[in-house]
Amino acid sequence: MSTSLRILVPVKRVIDYAIKPRVNKTRTGVETQGVKHSMNPFDELSIEEAVRIRERKTAPVTEILALSAGPPKSADILRTAMAMGADRSLLIAVDTDKDGDLEPLQVAKILQKVVEKEDSNLVILGKQSIDDDANQTGQMLAGLLGWGQATQASKVDFEGEEVTVVREVDGGVETLRTRLPMVITTDLRLNEPRYASLPNIMKAKKKKMDKMTMGELGVDEGRRMKIVKVEEPPPRKGGGKVEDVDGMIAKLKELGAI
Repeated sequence: MSTSLRILVPVKRVIDYAIKPRVNKTRTGVETQGVKHSMNPFDELSIEEAVRIRERKTAPVTEILALSAGPPKSADILRTAMAMGADRSLLIAVDTDKDGDLEPLQVAKILQKVVEKEDSNLVILGKQSIDDDANQTGQMLAGLLGWGQATQASKVDFEGEEVTVVREVDGGVETLRTRLPMVITTDLRLNEPRYASLPNIMKAKKKKMDKMTMGELGVDEGRRMKIVKVEEPPPRKGGGKVEDVDGMIAKLKELGAI
């Protein structure tokens, strides 16, 4: 008999991927006021995969819990997660306007506490968020919990007590096989997230959303790092054309490239 899954899926509210970020006036980060936000694309994959695991019925799923740590508006993406199929959600209130975004280790510690509180045995999260591109939280969480991990998953299968994960690596793919409990981070080719239908959006409004603080979880709110300065990248110079290979070599020598 397969182990019943209690899946935790962390999601993050980020600037929408279609928006070009702009550095704020104080040059301490990007401008977030008046900018469209949405769920981190890698986290959409995580919610979708959790729901598909339930739909495939290869392993029984007791519950899918969506979690987000951030400002009050993070509730919007939790509603989206529940409309996609999560059973309930948990919002960890964080004043990001005052203190800035959480660091990966803080997020990992929050998830560790929630895993212990909820008795979760599978965590599926995006391999990274598109705002800081840290790609650290999943690995740190596995280390804190002492669990196995499979990062950058492009395929996940359950066979009895075993979990098989195909992950993309440089030059090919790697297949891992392990047992629960474990942490999986998702990559872009894992699936194609569904759109939340209007009936499911309405149903999501009735689903339970709990709220907690980092203090209630016993996680330190202090940041270890400070962003000193953020600058726009220098404008790229226009390219030039050469008539032939000899011309290209001469140009490269002129620029000191060879």
